[in-house]
Amino acid sequence: MHAKDILIDGYGRIREEVHATVEDLGPDDLNARPAAGTNSIAWLVWHLTRVQDDHVADAFGLDQVWTAQGWQKRFGLDLPRHDTGYGHSPAKVAKVRVDSAELLTGYCDAVHEQTLGALRSLTAKDLERVVDENWDPPVTLGVRLVSVLSDDLQHVGQAAYVRGLLQSTSA
Repeated sequence: MHAKDILIDGYGRIREEVHATVEDLGPDDLNARPAAGTNSIAWLVWHLTRVQDDHVADAFGLDQVWTAQGWQKRFGLDLPRHDTGYGHSPAKVAKVRVDSAELLTGYCDAVHEQTLGALRSLTAKDLERVVDENWDPPVTLGVRLVSVLSDDLQHVGQAAYVRGLLQSTSA
């Protein structure tokens, strides 16, 4: 198995888990925050997708799906156009509200397709290319892709946990 095949499988798991986590949830559950200062399922899924969109687009020299395909307008959030949710305060988290799971999965699917297209073209040598010199050591494409994969899987796990909390309190 080649490294790109492992990455393709890993990113596919993010998409699968996002769909499983938001399936059959309405706006109340998607936007619920289990306690003051916590994140909602909507915010977690939006954020993980924005980070993937931002980081993959930057690493491969692509336009972000968020702006290029009109997802920013569809979400209609009162946030700056390139906001990914990094460092959001509880007040900013509260601004990320959605009306449907389909909005979240639609954006996730569009980002996933762009990510897959980029990953399919990878060679082993590509993974060694430096994509961020702001760190010591500089970040390679391989490290960036694994970092995004890890971050996204953690956030979708958090969203699944929130779903479980909400379902346990409504039973």
